[in-house]
Amino acid sequence: MRKLLVVACVLFGAVAHATVLIPAEFREVVQGSELIAYGRIVDVRPQWADNRRRIDTVVTLEVASWLKGGSDGTITFKVPGGEMGRYRSVMVGAPTFQPGDEAVLFLKSDGSDLPVVFGLSQGVFRVKIDADTGRRLVVPPALLASGNAPEVLRRGAANRRPVALDEFGAQVRSVLAPGGAAR
Repeated sequence: MRKLLVVACVLFGAVAHATVLIPAEFREVVQGSELIAYGRIVDVRPQWADNRRRIDTVVTLEVASWLKGGSDGTITFKVPGGEMGRYRSVMVGAPTFQPGDEAVLFLKSDGSDLPVVFGLSQGVFRVKIDADTGRRLVVPPALLASGNAPEVLRRGAANRRPVALDEFGAQVRSVLAPGGAAR
């Protein structure tokens, strides 16, 4: 029985894939992104990729403001995963989008024709509207490092508190400035 288990592991072990997400610091996300834009998602559509071996989702953002690079009114990018008919492709850690979502997106090139989100969900800072004030608030992603030491994720942690959109833009610009500051 052990021999059969060892043979099965050797034969089928190469088929297994894993996603490992290493948290990036805010400074790394900003500096590692070629494009940073705030806007609203206007289109989400799946497409076959890698000779029909997987599905990617192509997302279009109507840009309200550029924080780095870019000048167009829209930007189209892709994320791994999606659903086409009865087929679904899932990548753990990949963001999902719906038309109407607002976010600040950190995008980079992966050598293909469309940019991708930096670090899967690490490059998506969702924007919500405060019900009391009507102000737009930027919510940091759950997986974002604040240093090199291991960290415990805690609900309500100070580094995950929503920040006003204009204040968040100022944080991004301070990192982009010569000798940019860490968050």
